[in-house]
Amino acid sequence: MAHDHNSDHGHGHGDGQGRDQGPGHGHKHGHKHGHGHGHGTDIDWNEMAPLLEAQAELFSPLYRQALSWLAGEVAEPGLIVDAGSGPGVLSCLFAETFPGARVIAVDGTAPLLDRARARAGRQGFADRFGTLAGELPEVLDQLEKPADLLWASRSLHHLGDQRAALTAFAQRLAPGGTLALLEGGLPSRFLPRDLGIGRPGLQARIDALEEEWFTRMRAELHGSVDETEDWPALLTAAGLRHTGTRSFLLDLPAPADDRTRAYVTASLTRLREGLAEGLTAEDRDTLDRLLDPADPASVHQRPDVFVLSAHTVYTAVRPS
Repeated sequence: MAHDHNSDHGHGHGDGQGRDQGPGHGHKHGHKHGHGHGHGTDIDWNEMAPLLEAQAELFSPLYRQALSWLAGEVAEPGLIVDAGSGPGVLSCLFAETFPGARVIAVDGTAPLLDRARARAGRQGFADRFGTLAGELPEVLDQLEKPADLLWASRSLHHLGDQRAALTAFAQRLAPGGTLALLEGGLPSRFLPRDLGIGRPGLQARIDALEEEWFTRMRAELHGSVDETEDWPALLTAAGLRHTGTRSFLLDLPAPADDRTRAYVTASLTRLREGLAEGLTAEDRDTLDRLLDPADPASVHQRPDVFVLSAHTVYTAVRPS
């Protein structure tokens, strides 16, 4: 999925998120390559829509920071394209941040775009909000005009040839237009290293399994090409001028509210399902306790649940 690279903690569909995701998280794009769980790396983005929305909404403070930074980096854009938008939480934040812009949410999963349009309508952006359904990067050829700002949040890593896709993204920019790429960052943390149950370091071991899952997911993509994930170098190779790199933090300290607990529960549930075969019996048992609402040690009850996550954005400009 969003990947962090560190696992689709990071991957996320644009929304977050956004589509933050891998075996265990929610993502945002619509590519129905579906990446997934268990052995498989197939992800049913439509089925994940509620989780994608909840994750992107939870991560909105981080995205608002990123968009505020972007607003200071780019001239007022006329057309913003959210490539891999998922259900459109972030697309609507763009519409809010840039009141003079038209926003196009692009995704491979039409039902997610239906949700994006509905959200834009509820928030009063319908008159300057559009959607485009199809697979990246080819679908961008259907844009009526080049983008002044093209945002790709953890959608690029779902494309087999990332270098070629970045070149295609660059070609859809207006002269002087900006490509903003959200990739990388750090794996999310939800719990202390020593939980008081099981062996300390559970989340670090899960991270390692997610990295393996992410590598398999990438290898199974159509036309997959191994690439050193040096995003500034790849942006430069695409004919753009790298202009900035900035990381943004989501810090939701303990004690967690109900919405944060629900996100942590959903994330750990997907990890428990998707990584079960790689986990030791002790770690599976620990996750089962963490997910049992009746257990005082569960994320439903314990007072020390939090969310701490970092996402990195890279910007680059097409020469005028």
